[in-house]
Amino acid sequence: MKLTKKLIMVTVMIAAAAMAFAQSQSVQKKSSGSNNETYVENEYLNDIDTEIIIGLAEADDLDTKLVALQYINDAIEDGNTSEGVIKALDTLAGEGVLSESRTNGRKVNNFPEVRRQACLLMAKVPTEHTKNQLINIMVAEDEPMVLSAAVQSLGIINPENTSEVIEAISWINKRNAALNPTSSLAWQVVDTYEKLAPNADNRTMRVISGSLTEIAGNYRYTTPVRDKAKALLKKLSNSSSGKGSSKADAK
Repeated sequence: MKLTKKLIMVTVMIAAAAMAFAQSQSVQKKSSGSNNETYVENEYLNDIDTEIIIGLAEADDLDTKLVALQYINDAIEDGNTSEGVIKALDTLAGEGVLSESRTNGRKVNNFPEVRRQACLLMAKVPTEHTKNQLINIMVAEDEPMVLSAAVQSLGIINPENTSEVIEAISWINKRNAALNPTSSLAWQVVDTYEKLAPNADNRTMRVISGSLTEIAGNYRYTTPVRDKAKALLKKLSNSSSGKGSSKADAK
């Protein structure tokens, strides 16, 4: 019943927006050129997309939220990164961890798959806000698959100042190594370290090295994960030695 009401509401909004758009187009054809018409058309289409996305994201059921994520992906691909779209993405990424809905004391909006897909979509909106939201999610999250998605997106975003990101990933990895060691998450952590390392300063490089050493020596992880950590440690060590040799030769 709730889903039916939501769909009716969305249909009404679409119809209203379409009528407004048609009226606006009629006025624009009389008063302005084709460039203005295209601009107005795009603005209205973006507004319609945003209204649909918000309506779907606020639904109570898993399936409708997954549809909202598909709409968000299409909107971003079409260049619509409006405040409403980003807000809906933030909401879905934190669904069940940053915001909770309970019935008789039981959480009813714990949708890890929604959070996972939303975190992956955030890589398509590489902003300071997105970086901060992903870090907030990692701190609150305990599902390894969602954490892996957040870590992956942070590696793709790769902000200019990587110190905060690397330290957050290191902390999350250490926490999960103690509470719930998961090879898939550790693999993603190593992969992301490799992407972030070129922009890391000396202090943060020590953080990466310490975290990689912990992963390489943790036999609760699979052998390929430990080998991957060892290989990156060796690569980073050789790179650091090469830089040191270059400086010495220059002197």
